Amino acid sequence: MTGWLVRSVRRVRALLTKEFLQLLRDPRMRFVLVAPPLIELLLFGYAATFDVRHADIAVVNHDTTQASRELIAAIRATGHYTLDVVPDMSSASAAMDRNDARVILQIPADLTRRRQVQLLADGSDPNSAQLIAGELSRLVAQASLVRAGQVPPIVVEERAWFNPNLEDRWFFVPGIMANVIFVSTMMLSAMVVVREREFGTLERLLVTPMGRLEFLLCKMLPVACVGIFDALLIAAVAVGWFGVPLRGQLAGVVGATLVLLLGTQGLGLLASTYAGTQQQAMMSAAFFLMPMIVLSGFAFPIRNMPEVLQWLSWADPLRYYLVVIRDLFLKGGSGFFDHPLEYAMMALLGCSALGVAVHRVR
Repeated sequence: MTGWLVRSVRRVRALLTKEFLQLLRDPRMRFVLVAPPLIELLLFGYAATFDVRHADIAVVNHDTTQASRELIAAIRATGHYTLDVVPDMSSASAAMDRNDARVILQIPADLTRRRQVQLLADGSDPNSAQLIAGELSRLVAQASLVRAGQVPPIVVEERAWFNPNLEDRWFFVPGIMANVIFVSTMMLSAMVVVREREFGTLERLLVTPMGRLEFLLCKMLPVACVGIFDALLIAAVAVGWFGVPLRGQLAGVVGATLVLLLGTQGLGLLASTYAGTQQQAMMSAAFFLMPMIVLSGFAFPIRNMPEVLQWLSWADPLRYYLVVIRDLFLKGGSGFFDHPLEYAMMALLGCSALGVAVHRVR
């Protein structure tokens, strides 16, 4: 038994040395390991947001009193809106058709008596339209109370836990981290076996005393190191550049990533066993990537999906990793003891995929 274990360790060490040399000796591969995760994080970190920080408003003012001027001044004072006063609704409608205005604010004649304004928002972007209309409604109501010298009978004090300013970036950056790790490790895993087949070395490896489990282990460990490296790199950029707090333990991030890698590498290796070329392997992996990203809850809440899709999302390991990683960043904790179900599901799905992949390797 001891002799077999020593021989197995020697075989694994030899093949691991080959895998790391093959992975790192190519300058293009070294560039791919570092540059794409950083570029994707920076692009999505700035671009992926639902916050409305600026909007153009076309104002149709039929009123000539001080009340309408104070209302326009109150909206302009926020600094979030650029107001363009136009003479009539046809001009405002033309501005919205040209995308020069996101909202039309129509103020009726004799505002002090009618006490009603009209907001018309561009519904082609429903989320932004809802946010802008809600903010403008609040500003109009507040300005009318100030002018009337009144205060609300009940003062509402709003407070958000874990993300006090409701920054979208704090929500999206951990999700981007999860998606980068998920996509990169799954693609790499999908190509490793096929690459050996294309180079003609797969048959030579499989006729050696090395077992299938040892072979897959040596294929998985280098990719796992890439995944952990990307996780630590993105976490450092998220905290240092984007200012996203990491309230949990860094060991929790590494542990959750390792469990996720069981699933990503299992799916990638499984895709590679059905492909004859690296291009086919990448296409097979891409077939699963987009549905799994959509069903993970990265951008769209799972509870808002149809019930059938909610059931399908239970087979998505990225869903559970997103819950763990976002809580580690924003809520704190160690990860495992706070989310035993998520860890158990990631491990179950990963081991299942790996088991099928081991069986498929001939």
